[in-house]
Amino acid sequence: QVQLVESGGGLVQAGGSLRLSCAASGSIFSINAMGWYRQVPGNQLELVAIINSGGRINYADSAKGRFTLSRDNAKNTVYLRMNSLKPEDTAVYYCYVLLRNAYWGQGTQVTVSS
Repeated sequence: QVQLVESGGGLVQAGGSLRLSCAASGSIFSINAMGWYRQVPGNQLELVAIINSGGRINYADSAKGRFTLSRDNAKNTVYLRMNSLKPEDTAVYYCYVLLRNAYWGQGTQVTVSS
């Protein structure tokens, strides 16, 4: 079994910053990818940023230049630093980990007020 523990969501004013963390634990031998998706109610789940086992990071266009994804391999943890937040960044953010199977966190709410 694999468990994902997310933290760092909350309410912030436009222009502010937040850092999300996601720690994976359990039967982990090799992480193929780790990152964050987000979903606004009524909309599809969308990729925010993801890092693969080789360290390559892909960002959504909406995240480029504002968000930074980083990873601590020793802790099986991924961080998403979000700067210059906008109201349209308001969503539930889900941690994603790809081992042999895909695992999702429970979601953390990020609300950006204007």
